[in-house]
Amino acid sequence: MAANDARASTTPLIERRSIDYIPEAERHGRLFSQFTLWMGANLQITAIVTGALAVVLGGDVFWSLIGLLIGQLLGGSVMALHAAQGPKLGLPQMISSRVQFGVYGAAIPIVLVCLMYLGFTATGTVLSGQALGQLLGVSDSVGILVFASVIVLVTVLGYRVIHFIGRVASVIGVIAFVYLFSRLMSQADIGALLQIRHFSWSSFLLAVSLAASWQIAFGPYVADYSRYLPSQTSSLKTFLAAGAGSVIGAQVAMVLGVFAAALSNGQFAGHEVAYIVGLGGTGATAALLYFSIAFGKVTISTLNSYGSFMCIATIISGFRGRLQVTRLQRLVFVLAIVGTATLIALLGQHSFLGAFKSFILFLLAFFTPWSAINLVDYYCITRERYDVTALADPDGRYGRWNLLGISVYVFGVLVQLPFISTKFYTGPLVAALGDVDISWIIGLIIPAALYYVCAKKWHSAVPDQLILPVEQDSVVPAPASGASRSAARA
Repeated sequence: MAANDARASTTPLIERRSIDYIPEAERHGRLFSQFTLWMGANLQITAIVTGALAVVLGGDVFWSLIGLLIGQLLGGSVMALHAAQGPKLGLPQMISSRVQFGVYGAAIPIVLVCLMYLGFTATGTVLSGQALGQLLGVSDSVGILVFASVIVLVTVLGYRVIHFIGRVASVIGVIAFVYLFSRLMSQADIGALLQIRHFSWSSFLLAVSLAASWQIAFGPYVADYSRYLPSQTSSLKTFLAAGAGSVIGAQVAMVLGVFAAALSNGQFAGHEVAYIVGLGGTGATAALLYFSIAFGKVTISTLNSYGSFMCIATIISGFRGRLQVTRLQRLVFVLAIVGTATLIALLGQHSFLGAFKSFILFLLAFFTPWSAINLVDYYCITRERYDVTALADPDGRYGRWNLLGISVYVFGVLVQLPFISTKFYTGPLVAALGDVDISWIIGLIIPAALYYVCAKKWHSAVPDQLILPVEQDSVVPAPASGASRSAARA
């Protein structure tokens, strides 16, 4: 532990690495930082809005809360399984997709991940702009620009600062939410709301889908923020730390959203930030709440921007070979990413709520199959035995295009189409199922089962052990485990 603390104290404030492997000598951090990072990332206004959607779109309070909790646990488990890959591989999440899709083929899901990051950054920036506009006495548009400037700064500084912001955000978030819940309890009869129980499958599964999609959407970048942990870090403990922080934080925020929407008499939609702050009071108290809302969004918006930077660098490196990103190049990437998200936010700030719901549900069709394939391959097929040195070599073990992974992924997207229900597209089987969207369940189970069966038969040769690049490109095996001691597959 002392050595770990010493490494952290000597690590530069501005991160110098990007998508390259993190050597053991540079590993630092503790598991608790995973908990606080994901707690802080979820104790924020967009999670409140997501929870409120369960009621705004027709659900009652009691069954919405149950549905959201089930969705958190299901989606949070998927998210946390990705988090556990970070310390073992020492790599950003999406680079590991090259094992399943090929060095070039991994660009297919990564491009879609970038679109997701842009969407979430833009929608979060809208709410942050509202909060800063009220706090500073300026227009929402000016608030959006101020918030974007902060995100650029934190994203450029990188990993250590992001974790520090997460710790601060978790403390501020806990204080703000405890206060808001106490005010809510004093102003409303929560018990009476919970007594109203009109179960509807469509509303219940909508709540499950909202929470599950929220958690699954973290999957493509969650390992980016655990990759600096020492490689000896327990996978189970990483799973629990990241998963618990995300599930607890999101459920607390969404519960507040459910109660707020149920008590709003239709005043919540379109005025989300003002309504939530109004629950807490006026004057100095309101100013502090506006600040907590804006600060709460800093963590998650930075994660989105940082993840976008990682993804763009991964795409470029896949086609150009190893990529060393300078600080100036990082700044240019980040400015382009945040600038695009800010433009989207400025153009779409007045039609936020409905577009956000459709956006997060539609994205499930593209990310659940990727997540299923990645997790099945890592935990069931290769069993943590990756050749990390080959991930940068199109002519190496994983090749340019992995037709097996790509085919299962495309099938996993297509098989969901009959079951999707969004404003963008509604499948032909949705009406027969009572307008219930079960596409995310189909998108997890079928690609996972199909990839497992096919990969067991046709997967390329798996190394005997995890192969990691170290000084002088020597090869060091991973710590012995049941998985790493298994024989290599033919």
